[in-house]
Amino acid sequence: MKRILIIEDDPVIAEVQKDYLLAHGFEVDRAERGDLGLEMALAGGYDLILLDLMLPSMDGYEVCRRIREASNIPILIVSAKKEEIDKIRGFGLGADDYVLKPFGLGELVARVKAHLSRYDRLVGHGEWRRDELRLNGIRIEKQSRRVFVNEREVPFTAKEYDLLLFLVTNPNRVFRKEDLFERIWGMDAIGSDHATVTVHISKLREKIERDPSKPQYVETIWGVGYRFNI
Repeated sequence: MKRILIIEDDPVIAEVQKDYLLAHGFEVDRAERGDLGLEMALAGGYDLILLDLMLPSMDGYEVCRRIREASNIPILIVSAKKEEIDKIRGFGLGADDYVLKPFGLGELVARVKAHLSRYDRLVGHGEWRRDELRLNGIRIEKQSRRVFVNEREVPFTAKEYDLLLFLVTNPNRVFRKEDLFERIWGMDAIGSDHATVTVHISKLREKIERDPSKPQYVETIWGVGYRFNI
């Protein structure tokens, strides 16, 4: 049974989330403060975090950053903050998804299940082949999910790795942001979900490109999308 941690200071919202997740077969714990939520998350044992941004003691951004430094488990931000800059900041700190309040409970559970399923596959419980990919100084070890650039290991979050692997195994093809979001995050892109892809493409360039401002591998095809060049 998968364990979910809800870090949310609004008791009504938290209880609604908890009851609905319990009804769908999850184990659920709750923390009302950011610092307590961080402590519980770092103690381990959880498969996914639902994280509010406006929290007492420690805001959700800091909680997200510190969890991501220690773990790659899925983090879904659930917030009423609707500005694109807030979403970009959340994704930049390592969040896997951003759900706006008010939200549909069915959609929330669908996103939770999608991220859990994808994470299980990424950490080696799926049908990954036991080999590696080599490409102009980039080496990807599929089994261990490690990435080396010029033989120096570079850390990747779960979604960054998933996006890189997808692009590398589908070279010289142009993908729209909507297509990448659907394939990597497992659901149809809606509105500002495009920002998710933009942030993760930027992160990839920072980690694999010699000059991220003049990318050699991850090329922007203006007005269309992105292409991984070989």
